[in-house]
Amino acid sequence: MVIVVDYGMGNLRSVQKALERVGLEARVSADPEMVRRADRLVLPGVGAFHDCLRNLEAGGFVEPVLEHIRAGRPFLGICLGMQLLFEESEEFGRWPGLGVLRGRVVRFPHDARERDGRPVKVPHMGWNRLHLHGASPLFEGVEEGAFVYFDHSYYVVPGDERVTAATTEHGLVFCSSVCSDNVVACQFHPEKSQRVGLKILENFGRM
Repeated sequence: MVIVVDYGMGNLRSVQKALERVGLEARVSADPEMVRRADRLVLPGVGAFHDCLRNLEAGGFVEPVLEHIRAGRPFLGICLGMQLLFEESEEFGRWPGLGVLRGRVVRFPHDARERDGRPVKVPHMGWNRLHLHGASPLFEGVEEGAFVYFDHSYYVVPGDERVTAATTEHGLVFCSSVCSDNVVACQFHPEKSQRVGLKILENFGRM
């Protein structure tokens, strides 16, 4: 059973439907005990970093999520669900994250430019390419340069570059996916990324 954590923020139903479309049994749950017992866990997220973390804490999800990860069971973070894995974010101040991975979350620079000199649009919204790094189970069968869908203004800077599974260019090259043992996460939205996104979710189901 795949549990999609319902802490009041995220595209929960669309994530659930995408998981079901690739043949996985998926349920959206706001019950910390269901989260604790999940075979696989998905943490989506939209909105502000601090609000998401506050909702996780208020719902009693932080420890069950960390227990799941420590137990070695497959975990997928999506968008803000990826950012929350890191130590801190600079979104609207400085806020501590879950600290599963070393690193921080920063905003796209105001002076960032495209290759042709145009200012970079923030938020980074729409389709962009993945450049794969090393071997991640999440990207088995996914082509180098595949397009996926993004919607974010902040990105992660890992403290250990070895966890970077993919990068993307938007004025600068940023980490768009991470992989560390049983923990995988992506800044983009696989549930909105059509064929490529479904392949990624199918791969998660095989972990």
